[in-house]
Amino acid sequence: MNNRYYHTVGLEIHAELSTNTKMFCSCKNDPDEEKPNVNICPVCMAHPGALPVINKKAIENVIKVGLAVDGNIADFTEFDRKNYFYPDIPKGYQISQYKYPIVSGGHLSGFDITRVHLEEDTANNKHDRGDFSLIDFNRAGVPLMELVTEPHTFESAEETASGAVKFAKELQLVLWYLGVSEANMEKGEMRVEANVSISTDPKKLGTKVEVKNLNSFRSAERAIKFEMERMMELLESGKGAEIVQETRGWDEAKQKTFSQRKKEGSADYRYFPDPDLPKMKLHEAFDLEKMKNELSELPEAKRARYKKDFGIKEEDIEVYINDPVLGVWFEDVIKELKGVKDLAILASNYVTNDMIGLMNTVLVEGTTKYPSQKNFAKLVSMNFNKEINSAATKKLLGNLVTYDEDPEVTAKEEGMLQSNDEGALKGAAQKIIDANPKVVADYKGGKDAALMSLVGQIMKETKGSANPALTKQILIDLLK
Repeated sequence: MNNRYYHTVGLEIHAELSTNTKMFCSCKNDPDEEKPNVNICPVCMAHPGALPVINKKAIENVIKVGLAVDGNIADFTEFDRKNYFYPDIPKGYQISQYKYPIVSGGHLSGFDITRVHLEEDTANNKHDRGDFSLIDFNRAGVPLMELVTEPHTFESAEETASGAVKFAKELQLVLWYLGVSEANMEKGEMRVEANVSISTDPKKLGTKVEVKNLNSFRSAERAIKFEMERMMELLESGKGAEIVQETRGWDEAKQKTFSQRKKEGSADYRYFPDPDLPKMKLHEAFDLEKMKNELSELPEAKRARYKKDFGIKEEDIEVYINDPVLGVWFEDVIKELKGVKDLAILASNYVTNDMIGLMNTVLVEGTTKYPSQKNFAKLVSMNFNKEINSAATKKLLGNLVTYDEDPEVTAKEEGMLQSNDEGALKGAAQKIIDANPKVVADYKGGKDAALMSLVGQIMKETKGSANPALTKQILIDLLK
């Protein structure tokens, strides 16, 4: 077979919302709680007669996400019961949303969004006790946002996997910037599921398979790529009938998917409106225009502003986008530098190429802090104005991230200020020339590298204070 394949993926992403309490009760919403079954009550444990009460803050958080992705905020919405029996749902059903989600439509990072709805999280199953499992109900009832995308088609398995992960990462950033979720995948606060299919007909989708257990971006990328390649191999070998609609898990150890169960349809869950919860009119309960105007600056807008105002490299911009705290610190540095683009570019180079690495290696873990914006800006200005050379700048930067001392004072005390005294440099250059007749002969014989050897010796002689460019020119003139 030599068919051209169309690779399609749709994503379902769950994110626990950052609220003080759970979705339908007053129990603490604390993802860091280590003791099992302490944040529970009759409501989230489904004791007879206990009635749920809606957490308004959770509704507000989902609306913020909807506004951020330019989705439509429902006027009317309600909660439904999703019926299925599993040990981690104490009620025997999950309170979710079916027909009337809070958000419909929208787009982000190349994907169209189908819906964003709100539900309660399940308990946490512990399978580390040998031949039996235990359940921690602390997580049961935590507000859980689910975002579902439309299917998106790519040219290859690699493009599909990387495109899906790019979307998931961008959504995580949006959740951070809005302050609605920590979305920490290691803690299970954000979980990714992928619906994948391949087809030889661009107008028809292939049989859909849902891949679960994707607890990191790396796992998601590998699982999607593996599953699409598995399907393609089956089609190529004439075994397309073996591709069935099902749920498959990802085995991290074996780096492959495995069949879990045949995929249920919505009818299997017997959805119906929850009779214990009121219907909601969101346009009356919230000032949507005001909420939209008060949204934090989102990653895509921040990228455009950094490129326009600062002129820094795209890879540098992504560093600040992915670390909002560093981004705020960097913007304050730019204010100290009066917004001059050339200084901003130089400052960013030293942040991304040197400072971050120094902070990760020089300091004791747990003591890392950014130097003051004023001192860092002064260091960049000194380099830009050729008061200190690159080697001195890096040495002072190491001092800055450790002690945050005034770099100008330190440079004067350590004799690092760059010398532009032509008379003194000519004297130092002549001394080195006289002491290295062979290197001089090599240079005059056409070996340009010999000149840089002489420059290096002069830098050593002057303890790094000589202006390298001026030193080089003086040597050229003396050796004519």
